[in-house]
Amino acid sequence: MMDLENIRKDFPILQTQVGEEPLIYFDNAATTHRPRQVMEAVEEYVFSQHGNPHRGAHRLAQTASLAYDGAREVVARFIHAASSDEIIFTRNATESLNLIARSYGETHLKDGDKIVITIAEHHANLVTWQRVARVTGATLEYIYLTEDGHFDPSDFAKIDKTTKIVAFGHASNVLGMHVPVQEMIQRAHAVGAVVVLDGAQAAPHFAVDVQALDCDFYVFSGHKMLASQGIGVLYGKRALLDDMEPFNLGGDMIEYVQEQTTTFNTLPFKFEAGTQNVEGAVSLAAAIKYLEAIGWDAIVAHEKKLTEMALTGLSEMPFVKIIGTTNPAEKHGVITFLVDGVHPHDVATILDHYGIAVRSGHHCAQPLGAYLHAPATNRASFYIYNTEAEVARFLEVLPLVRKQMGFK
Repeated sequence: MMDLENIRKDFPILQTQVGEEPLIYFDNAATTHRPRQVMEAVEEYVFSQHGNPHRGAHRLAQTASLAYDGAREVVARFIHAASSDEIIFTRNATESLNLIARSYGETHLKDGDKIVITIAEHHANLVTWQRVARVTGATLEYIYLTEDGHFDPSDFAKIDKTTKIVAFGHASNVLGMHVPVQEMIQRAHAVGAVVVLDGAQAAPHFAVDVQALDCDFYVFSGHKMLASQGIGVLYGKRALLDDMEPFNLGGDMIEYVQEQTTTFNTLPFKFEAGTQNVEGAVSLAAAIKYLEAIGWDAIVAHEKKLTEMALTGLSEMPFVKIIGTTNPAEKHGVITFLVDGVHPHDVATILDHYGIAVRSGHHCAQPLGAYLHAPATNRASFYIYNTEAEVARFLEVLPLVRKQMGFK
């Protein structure tokens, strides 16, 4: 069982007042907050270990290298990669997906090939593949949804012998729903396709084992799981990474440079040009350790309890429409909804007056909004530091939104 009271003490920002109201932060799918332990780890690095990794024989160059490479080992263990050489540090999941699209997609696909993604993808896992299709002549096809937010099983037939890449989110940032990951990976591999899994909304919330999943690529962002903004991860199977061209060119990713030719460094360094975000890597390692100390079973149970409470309360409000399933067992801490007669931006603005932070807009998933005929919605997303009392307050305040807009 989680010690929620002490966990909340680790997050000073949760003491923020919004006017006269205490902050209730339900925008965790966008970004999460930092516990003291993460910031203390960064501070220790900055004040006693900071240098430029892999670029010197002096003490601080060595301590910076140890901190950076040590963080990579933590990440590899966290997602159960076969080797830390398969872990590439990036700025975020978006950059990781761009790296895959440019260095694998644009160099391995051709006219007549197919890319299959789902209509529920974040723009980072959609616009990237539009470009690959345009550059290579490949076609881009979508797996669509049923009315309750599940993938249409008949669309899985689109994964056929012409399919070279299947890319989808491990968990949806809009629907808050798990997807049939193993079935889709098995279908893709059965026709020889490579699987790109966007774990931005999964890795922060439940245990991930990339070897058990057997995905070919996996990406996630640190800032969605208590780490600093500006640090992300790309996991790739070694054979694929070895076969890919570097994404950026410059220092540290080279082996030897001559006037007209260059040979590249080994993994993982050939994908990490220039001075890296060591502080971000340190923060990510500290965040992983913080979450693991709480325990994934406890985290999953806590988020499930909050989700069930919120879904039950929202389902009893006739003016609220929940997007996707209303079954708590199929949600992972994200609830997207509409308030009848009130624009989502107005809903968010009024809730903010009461200290409640929710997301409004298209959530970087405009094709999904168009498909669902809901171009803008509200999203409440929970994390380890949220409480049942906060959910109760949210459910108490939400009806006031319509009253303030003139509804009875």
